[in-house]
Amino acid sequence: MIQLSSSEQHFINKLRCGPPGFEFSNWAGTFRSRPQFYLAPETENEIIELIRIANRHKLTIKAIGSGHSPSDIACTNSMMLNMDKMNRVLAHDAYACTLTVEAGVRLYQLHAMLQQRGMALSSVGSISDQSIAGAIATATHGTGIDFGDLSSFITHLVIIDGTGKRHECDANTQADLFNAARCSLGALGIITQVTIQCEPSFNLHAVQTPENLDSLLDDLSDVVYSAEHVRFWWFPHTDDAVVWRANRTTMEKQPSPESFLRDRLYGFHYYQLQLFKARFTPDDIPRLAREHFDTRFNRKIEWIDDSFTVFNLDCLFPQYVNEWAVPWENAAEALRQLRIWINAEARNPKGVRVNFPVEVRFVKNTADVWLSPAYGQIVCYIGVIMYRPYHKSVPYKKYWRAYEDIMRTLGGRPHWAKAHKMFYYDFVSLYPRFNEFVEMRKRCDPNDVFVNDYIRRHVLPPDHPLTRGASNDSEEDKQGHLLTFESANL
Repeated sequence: MIQLSSSEQHFINKLRCGPPGFEFSNWAGTFRSRPQFYLAPETENEIIELIRIANRHKLTIKAIGSGHSPSDIACTNSMMLNMDKMNRVLAHDAYACTLTVEAGVRLYQLHAMLQQRGMALSSVGSISDQSIAGAIATATHGTGIDFGDLSSFITHLVIIDGTGKRHECDANTQADLFNAARCSLGALGIITQVTIQCEPSFNLHAVQTPENLDSLLDDLSDVVYSAEHVRFWWFPHTDDAVVWRANRTTMEKQPSPESFLRDRLYGFHYYQLQLFKARFTPDDIPRLAREHFDTRFNRKIEWIDDSFTVFNLDCLFPQYVNEWAVPWENAAEALRQLRIWINAEARNPKGVRVNFPVEVRFVKNTADVWLSPAYGQIVCYIGVIMYRPYHKSVPYKKYWRAYEDIMRTLGGRPHWAKAHKMFYYDFVSLYPRFNEFVEMRKRCDPNDVFVNDYIRRHVLPPDHPLTRGASNDSEEDKQGHLLTFESANL
């Protein structure tokens, strides 16, 4: 039992938030934890004092944003910091086209802040619920072979390390810390503010077309360079794909022609019901894939809107998701191998039936961010998803294992936000600066204040002493999973 002094107790009580017995769950509902202290600081001074308290009482700390990562990277049973109150604009340089904000700003808030000042992010992912610090902690990315991930947009940051020391860093000041902290996994400290390189606000003209997967893979280089931003989705159990291309434009807005009947009633409610029923009749899934493609995507769609509106899309409902980045020249081979495996499973009466399209995106070489999956190479992110209709479990682990085997053999690196099966020695061989990152972590956090199960499992060397004991920080959602996995021979 932690014995806080009266002044410490008073300080912590002032920062408490959430209901008594608060339980944290990530957005997908796949991991959860119960922090002993759930706190909402508003200033750097408060964060520094909390780190000092954590050191005195051998507590650990994790800062969270939206909890959108589908892994346990944000979980802790000790001290959890909700950063939502740290969401102010601190500086605006119109000439340099930069904005400095506190690290708790959510991306959707950031879009509004930038729009008010005639600016925008050059590339955004599919979601804008994350905090800016959370997004860069895992090198969150959009798509566009000439555009880096969000971590590469950061030109300056402030981080509080595990001793409570405040550091300001950029490419010229503490450059190694800067390049490690721009994708830090939360292992180096708590980032409190960032300066973001933006560009003048712009509209995007998006065109979405149905195409054949083999045609795409045969001419992938032409496809990737056919627009400023390109991504596509392949529908497993078919050879059908949907290609989304977007370019900057000065044309007037023409919002997406969404249909309530087609896109909401059918594309959301009926589709979820059908996937729920398919939990008991999985052989229906290939037919549903063809039906879903033909009803919603087998036509050309065009729209023009604010850049961030076009970049974002509706994730519909909870899901299991895995995503790796391969050198982009290996992308076609990865997709072909994945199709071979999925088609073989479809012929097996007890095989896996994949219930959602595979998403494919492209990201520029992120040369200076040590742990970016795009470090030193242009990459293709291939994301696999299994929807969980009504939050119910579906078999996915056999699919994940096969997918990860393919990606690993083709030089893949997992997206840090996702749950994956890669560990210290794997990353030493994958990332040229990984050992330097581990040494930086030791300097920034000598007492392991920011170590949780995720950091211990994926980042620390196996002989690293457990200075704060086993944490049991996270629990995977087990609702029916064991029964489902065993019955499916997963």
